[in-house]
Amino acid sequence: MPESRRDCLKLILFGGASLMAGAVTARAGVDEKDRLLGADLFGPTHEQRISWWREARFGMFIHWGPYSLLAGEWKGKLYDGIGEWIMYKARIPLADYEHLAAHFNPVKFDAEAWVQLAQDAGMKYLIITSKHHDGFAMFGSKVDQFNIVDATPFKRDPMKELAAACARRNIRLGFYYSQAQDWHAPGGAIWKGPHENDPVYAVPQWDPKQNGDFDTYFNTKVIPQIRELLSNYGPIAVIWFDTPLGVMNVERATRLEKLVRELQPNCLISGRLGGKFQSDYDSEGDNSIPNLSRAGAWETPATLNDTWGFKKSDHNWKEPADITFKLVDIVSKGGNYLLNIGPDGEGVIPQPSQDILRAVGRWLKVNGEAIYGAGRSPFGQEFGSFSKIKVDKDGKPQFEPRNEWRCTTKPDRLYVHIFQWPTLGRLDLPAVKFNIAKAYLLADPSQTALGVKPTATGVTIALPSSAPDPIASVVCLETMKTEAMRYSSRLQSERSL
Repeated sequence: MPESRRDCLKLILFGGASLMAGAVTARAGVDEKDRLLGADLFGPTHEQRISWWREARFGMFIHWGPYSLLAGEWKGKLYDGIGEWIMYKARIPLADYEHLAAHFNPVKFDAEAWVQLAQDAGMKYLIITSKHHDGFAMFGSKVDQFNIVDATPFKRDPMKELAAACARRNIRLGFYYSQAQDWHAPGGAIWKGPHENDPVYAVPQWDPKQNGDFDTYFNTKVIPQIRELLSNYGPIAVIWFDTPLGVMNVERATRLEKLVRELQPNCLISGRLGGKFQSDYDSEGDNSIPNLSRAGAWETPATLNDTWGFKKSDHNWKEPADITFKLVDIVSKGGNYLLNIGPDGEGVIPQPSQDILRAVGRWLKVNGEAIYGAGRSPFGQEFGSFSKIKVDKDGKPQFEPRNEWRCTTKPDRLYVHIFQWPTLGRLDLPAVKFNIAKAYLLADPSQTALGVKPTATGVTIALPSSAPDPIASVVCLETMKTEAMRYSSRLQSERSL
């Protein structure tokens, strides 16, 4: 039976709408549900919830837990692949992993320094692993004693300290929570099939203590721990779920969605919950950026090296120029960039991570106007094209990317990010749909006008002989607002497709 007038109205509305459900996408499903229920009756709509996220564009991901203490090594053996999966890779018995947790004492953890780094990097939100697949809670949970307050000598709740530091610096806080996989709790799901270079196990469990019923795990650990996270740490911007593994059906995902909406109506639900229409935005694959621009709300989660959790052997750091290009590339295609750091077992963020992020932050201090709140490119040719000759491993035409420049937009501006400075002293752009009122370098405080000349195929912008920025220089094209507003309105309508 319906529990309330709200539940009754949901039944009436969704009963009539259910015939259409199969014909719409997951993103459109969220918006359709918002439209049917109405923000005035049941809280914020999807667009109201996600407006800050579209403005932010750049966030910090943090993978941190007892696996950080192992740093990719177990019993003298270094394991390949991502560091936070070492319990799975080494098939560490639960008793041994609990013993490890009893030695996890990250005394150098400094919430203020972590959040300051996010701010220095120009990031606007921070999402940290509150519970990863190892089942260990990085917060003081009353639900399960396998947590950092009860099971370690540290005895502090780093999530509370991060929440306070984020509030002081106006950084929005989010929690990663592994809702399906749990290698410690009886009944928790465990990965089946290929994973990196790991063997494919006929039986995913490796410890008898892992056996159990998934719904019992879901009801006695997941639901109450999500309730704790959304009740004890102030406003939470995002709940970042992961690896649904097929067990997160519509019914289970809907229960989590309902819990989030009831406790924190403005909290976003990430794209890896499972179910059907329960997420607020889509998640690309790890380190995956689409070839072309795409509509809707989406995010690329990515690493600074080759791992998420700390590994002492992984020094394959990306360059600041590469990270900056990826940020611009993602925003120009309509997405957000969630970039990871992996602190070590003492709570120290590796120095290369700090140096890379602060370099990107220095670029954003000059050029952030072209990133925060910016939308997709009106062009598309700059991304590259599919080859007419070459094919990929699946036999499909291979995409051949280009990286000379990208374009981000606001209602009355185009921002052209130049990564390869033209040698001819000019920038040739495709046909622009607006009348350009003024062109200037974003790094130029005096906004000295650059020459703009129409051509048979587009428009040419006169440039100085050398680039003002070694990573990327941004040309701002101010447009006639009437024309620009028409284009912005069309882009807004496409976001719900």
